[in-house]
Amino acid sequence: MPQRDWIAAEEARARLGVRPQTLYAYVSRGRVQVRPDPGDPRRSLYRAADIAALTQRKSRSRKVSDVAAGAISWGEPVLASEITTVAGGRLFYRGRDAIKLAETETLESVARLLRGGHGAALKRTERPNPLPAPDMRTRGFLALAARAGVDPPARGRHPLALAVEAATLLDVLTDAIAGEVGGGAIHNRLALAWGVGPGGAGADLIRRCLVLVADHELNASAFAARVAASTGASLSAAALAGLATLTGPRHGMATAAVRTFTAEAAQLGPPQAIANRLAEDRALPGFGHMLYPDGDPRAAALLERFVPPPELAALQEAVRRETGLGPNVDFTLVAACEAMGLAQDAPFALFAVARCAGWIAHAIEQGQSDALIRPRARYVGPEPEFS
Repeated sequence: MPQRDWIAAEEARARLGVRPQTLYAYVSRGRVQVRPDPGDPRRSLYRAADIAALTQRKSRSRKVSDVAAGAISWGEPVLASEITTVAGGRLFYRGRDAIKLAETETLESVARLLRGGHGAALKRTERPNPLPAPDMRTRGFLALAARAGVDPPARGRHPLALAVEAATLLDVLTDAIAGEVGGGAIHNRLALAWGVGPGGAGADLIRRCLVLVADHELNASAFAARVAASTGASLSAAALAGLATLTGPRHGMATAAVRTFTAEAAQLGPPQAIANRLAEDRALPGFGHMLYPDGDPRAAALLERFVPPPELAALQEAVRRETGLGPNVDFTLVAACEAMGLAQDAPFALFAVARCAGWIAHAIEQGQSDALIRPRARYVGPEPEFS
């Protein structure tokens, strides 16, 4: 493109009226293209057309159809929920600060909070042994699919019956991830299965991770679970829809992209790995978040509790220095699992077990609304051939 189609960071921020961190967040999410300045490789240039599109979106008065289309991707809220919100750069579960909850609560207690339950835990012990599979993700799919094949529809069932099923379903997925049926708190069961011992510092870090990623507003997997639940499907079917959605590289498997980025940094050095990605208009996985322009509070809370491995700490500092972006929860899950010496698929497994609590809460809430999620498509194909 001609040089005039690219502008400096200062001008880009001025046009948008944002701080540096917000501009870099747009870049990390693919909303703004960036390339090195040919006159000064230490500086970056930003695609003027992308800046203009963002500016127009912020300022224009849009038609209903435009608003609806824009709401699909990080747009205006479209669905009422009492479960989770992000406000003032903080995460709240039913009005309670998730960071504070992570100080004392377990995943089980947070799961009850998310689904609006009170009182003692509700669990059944008659659970089958998990089906054998070579990895934790496959075992998780097998466990939820087996339940989804036989569990009754959730629509019209008594709230207490759904509460018992919800608690059991969380146990079933934990059994699958751990590879055996177990008792006690979920974080201790995972710690025991993963060789870091129950009741110690490793188990406590697992507990904190589980609490802080249990839900995150209307994320992609929660929305998928709500779509399934809106048809009246079982809680296990809704959770299975959530798990399927979580496997995408732009959601739960973003942790795999963090590992790739870390490997690049180890081979080339963090500054060069960052420069290469920015020059090639590629994201910096594990850094920045659209909902947290000033930094992901979940990541900050967890990073206070362990020391990341040196190579990850070096990458974190280099990204902060070069772009101003802070680590998000994807980076932090990888760093925590690396610090504990866990298996490669442990970050995804942690994510799946924790987020299952959120999927179930969203499924129950959606069922209570008695509304089918069935949007209309804005057709842009060939003109219909009316006879």
